[in-house]
This record gives sequence, structure tokens and C-alpha cells, in this order.
Amino acid sequence: MNISELSGTPGSGGPILALDIGSGTQDALLAVPGVAPENWSRFVLPTPALQVAARIRELTAQRTPVWLHGSNMGGGFGGAVAEHLKLGLRLAATPQAASALHDDVNRVRAMGVTITEDEPPHCPVGFAPVFLSDCPPGFWNRLLEAAGLPRPALIVAAAQDHGIHADTGNREGRFRLWKRLLRESGGDPAKWLYAEAPAECTRLAALQRAIGGGPVADTGTAAVLGALATPEVAERSDREGVLVVNAGNSHTTAFLVFRRRVLGIYEHHTGMLSAAELAKDLDEFRLGWLPDEQVRATGGHGCVFETLPPEAEGFRPAFILGPRRELLRGRGAFIAPHGDMMLAGCHGLLHGLAAAGRT
Repeated sequence: MNISELSGTPGSGGPILALDIGSGTQDALLAVPGVAPENWSRFVLPTPALQVAARIRELTAQRTPVWLHGSNMGGGFGGAVAEHLKLGLRLAATPQAASALHDDVNRVRAMGVTITEDEPPHCPVGFAPVFLSDCPPGFWNRLLEAAGLPRPALIVAAAQDHGIHADTGNREGRFRLWKRLLRESGGDPAKWLYAEAPAECTRLAALQRAIGGGPVADTGTAAVLGALATPEVAERSDREGVLVVNAGNSHTTAFLVFRRRVLGIYEHHTGMLSAAELAKDLDEFRLGWLPDEQVRATGGHGCVFETLPPEAEGFRPAFILGPRRELLRGRGAFIAPHGDMMLAGCHGLLHGLAAAGRT
């Protein structure tokens, strides 16, 4: 299904706000009924974790104790917390807020953070409250109102969640989630949008509550759906296998796609491989030669394959997106759904809703 079909679809329920929350930016797209996708309003803003980090650093400069409250969210403010504590300044957090720093509350205590059960309005005396959320209450409604735009009838959002895995590390646990999605869906990424976040995905669960219960997904899911929202990619996959790569600020995720179904998934940390090492991994991945153990041995999450049919012809065409795509310049075609690469994940979420019949 082409994303352009959504231009009239949201009308029954009103506008849909799609949020793709990464480690550097949060990208938003407001799909309005009766408006062509190219004219949908869009925003690329600093990710909420960076806004939290900026606020903590302001308080650090003022030598003010900090109290974190709210919910689990992206942990991109951890450096600001470490700077605050290194100066001997006090920092406290509720258990829910502490989970944004680490799933193990004892690890958070070991950092020097005091865990308090207090919730607003009971901020500890002398501390400045800092609220944690990937989608702060009222933020998008205020921004849309200021821009003269309608409020959404539905919000769908993506974020990365390693999940809590008591029996294994979070790298292996996160990739186990990918394997489960792949094998339970027949490779259809439109089925990777969660109507209810899995129990182990506490960040996605918190995000789902914050957006009012709408569907949530991993950022990698949003990326591959964004690629398939591009007619060139979807139609090429009908004829032969294609490689889709999302080079994110923190993680690089790649997918082997044949006839619009995913047959393989690879994930590594973007900063841990050189461009040449990443290219070598992807060359072996597209042929089904890359061992899962080899990816994990170099610090990545892993790779998994379903049966790769000979008709896929080695998944030779590569389509690349993501903010770190320059790492792979010359290795494939850079794609930008509806002319904006940064909104690929948002278009992907909408494409997934349409393909799953949820709009």
C-alpha cells in the first residue's frame, strides 16, 4: 500500500500524529484528512532526552539539587546526570524515573542517585523537579495550537526499547524481540506495530500511556516501513530481494526484504564499526553468510535469517536512510519518502497503520 493512499484515510477519525523518537531528534508528522502527504505539517526537534539533559545542566550550573520524576524514557541525559554527580551535587529520582537510567535500581543507587518514593507535588525540599517523558503531557497540543493546526485524533509513536530481560543481557534480549517479531508475523512489518507494548518493553509501555494508548513500535520497524512506503523500494522488492539499511545515530539496523516481507534482520551500534567494517558486515548479511555470534562478538545485537529464496538474487539493490547514512555513501541509493529522509519513520508508521487496516 502506497502512503499516498492515507491522504484521505484519516478522515474518519481525524488527523493522525506520527512521532519517531530517536537519540538525536524527535520527528513528527501530522496527517490531515484531505491534504496531500507533501503538505502535511512536520517537525524535527531535539529529542526529549536532550531537552532533559539541557535542563539538568542548567541546574548543575546553578548548583541546585535535581529530582527526577515522571516515567521511563530515552536515557540520552545520562551524561548530564554523571556531570551533576561528579561535582558532588545531589540528585534524587523516583523508581519510575530511575528506570530511564538503568533497569536495575541498585545500579542507579550505585551511581550516587538517591531513590525516593515521593511523587509530585511532594518534591524533596531544596530540589528542583525535572519531569521525564518521551511525550510530555500537553506538549504536542500546545505546539500544534501555536501553529494553528488541529489536534490529532490518534497518536502513533516509535522509540527504541532494549527491554528488561532477566535471563540475558539487553543486547541479546533486544534481538530476541526482533526474532520473535520476525517469526510470528510471517515477515510482515505492518504487524510489528504494537496495539499493546510487550511487558518487557517498559519504555514503549510508558510512551504508549503518554500518547493516550495509540499503537507503538520500535524505531527500526518505523524505518523499514518507511522504506516500503516508497514505491520504488516496494515495487523493486516484488521483483528481487532488496537490502534496507537504517543508519541511526545510535544503532544501525538492516533488513532483507523480498516481496514486501522481511526475511533477515541485522543490528549493530553505529559508533562501534568503521564504515568499511559495516559495509563488510552488510555484504555478508545480504548473502546469508554472517553468523549471529560474530555480530555479537563485535558488540552488536546480532542477525537472524529466514530461508532466503534464490529468487531474491542476493538482495543486491540497497536502499539507505537514517541520519548517519553518509557512512554508506556509494553503497546504495539514499531514499527520502515524500522528499524528507528525516520523516521516513513517521511515514512508515502511517504506512503500517494503513497496511494493517488501523486507520
